[in-house]
Amino acid sequence: MDSIHRLVFRLGIRSTYQGFRYLTYALYLCRQNEDYLLSVYKHLYLDIAQYYNVSRDSVEHCIRTVVTICWEKGNRQFLIQMAGYELTQKPTNSEFIDILHHYLKTHEDRLN
Repeated sequence: MDSIHRLVFRLGIRSTYQGFRYLTYALYLCRQNEDYLLSVYKHLYLDIAQYYNVSRDSVEHCIRTVVTICWEKGNRQFLIQMAGYELTQKPTNSEFIDILHHYLKTHEDRLN
């Protein structure tokens, strides 16, 4: 989990946002089972919501908020570098989670 926290911090997302918790747990779950990436709203958000005892819509909203924070105030250049392709607009929640997941998967040894 430490490498996940470091990565999210590096993007300019602070732990003062509820979405920070949801995003880091989402990445943790995706590291355990990549199938979550195929069904973000139906399965990933639902499992996060159950874990934190909140609604699935709350999880979606809070993650969308931290994606916006990263895009507007955070380290956008690092996000684009992580993606490996030009991002001309703010990524969707699913795209954002996917970018971070694949970056963690290929660079985790550098983050530790």
